Amino acid sequence: KTSVLIMFLSLFFSSTVEISSLDESHISLVNKTWKFGEGEHSVEFIKNMIRYLPTCCVLDTDGQPVAWILTYNYCALGMLYTQPEHRGKGYAKILISAISKKLHTQGYPVFCFIEEENQHSFRIFNSLGFTEEPSYRAAWFNFNQFG
Repeated sequence: KTSVLIMFLSLFFSSTVEISSLDESHISLVNKTWKFGEGEHSVEFIKNMIRYLPTCCVLDTDGQPVAWILTYNYCALGMLYTQPEHRGKGYAKILISAISKKLHTQGYPVFCFIEEENQHSFRIFNSLGFTEEPSYRAAWFNFNQFG
């Protein structure tokens, strides 16, 4: 599988892009594109993910991320995002494959949570060999602050 991944990467990447990790200069970019990004709490949350957990991104020729994926503190993959003008180039699959391989070789489980209505992400992860666990469902709640 390693040689297939290397061949896959070489087919998609030209000299105009590179894979890297996110750094703290990318916090606001990730925050503004994250569905739940709002205020100081989400900025601090993303900052800690970038500082202490594996991330992966595709950089353009100016060194700016055009697609990325992060790892939550409970080890799930998340915040996968590709900027609209860069979609359809296979970046999401490449990032998922790269970070999954890294986590797996370090002995971590490789999994994600996908919102049921997000069929696009479901198809991407499924095409990479991820399987659904129908006996497990997670729910997150967001409460408004009163006062």
